[in-house]
Amino acid sequence: MGKRKPRRSMRYTVRRRTCLFCDEPHIVIDYKNIEIVMKYLSDRGKIVARRVNGNCAKHQRQIARAIKRARFIALAPFKVDIYR
Repeated sequence: MGKRKPRRSMRYTVRRRTCLFCDEPHIVIDYKNIEIVMKYLSDRGKIVARRVNGNCAKHQRQIARAIKRARFIALAPFKVDIYR
């Protein structure tokens, strides 16, 4: 059996991202505000997960609802065709 390498201690702490909408309550989540809606879509057109973007549950639901409404009236894409 081989010798085990000593584990390195973590030198940095992972800081959880805070919700943008809780920090700045003047920002309104609306399907017509396409800059905010597109910020929470991936490059393939999927809704970015909460653990990735740092939103709280309440605002993640509002973002998802706004994205779905924007998709329905063709302001945001349902999917992105990257293979063309």
